[in-house]
Amino acid sequence: MKSALPLILVAATVISAAVCLARPNFSDPAAPSLQSSGVKTSEASLQQQIVAKERQGLDALNAGNVDLFGDLTAEDAVFVDSQGPATKAQLLKNVAGFRLTEYSIEDVRFVPISPNSGLISYKITEKGISHGKEFAAQVYVSSVWAQRGPQWVCLFSQETAAK
Repeated sequence: MKSALPLILVAATVISAAVCLARPNFSDPAAPSLQSSGVKTSEASLQQQIVAKERQGLDALNAGNVDLFGDLTAEDAVFVDSQGPATKAQLLKNVAGFRLTEYSIEDVRFVPISPNSGLISYKITEKGISHGKEFAAQVYVSSVWAQRGPQWVCLFSQETAAK
């Protein structure tokens, strides 16, 4: 069980996507404008889509919806943490006994890769239950998302424990 916790934390932070979540409000006049910072409209829209998908995955873990979490993960996805790489099948096996109870995301950064893909990086503070034991963690996450047909999926995610 203890060795599964790092992989479970990857899952919690992968998909990425909230209760107790500090969501950026792009209509808030006090929020920094992507347009005023020189970000193109298409890039801002891509960033918003990818961040929303990451939050959707996190919300699925919050609700205990492993099926939705799996639907947001590419079949050929790779997840990396201190235990090494993991496949989608390994990840889903480990998140079956996992549930987020609260989380917040901060310092989201975005790099477009193509018109239909991008990388996000952020810090997550999370609490939850893993295989019957409570946990709390702060983790830096990087995730790559791509649109495959009509569906957005996470292709890669890596986490690093925050110190």
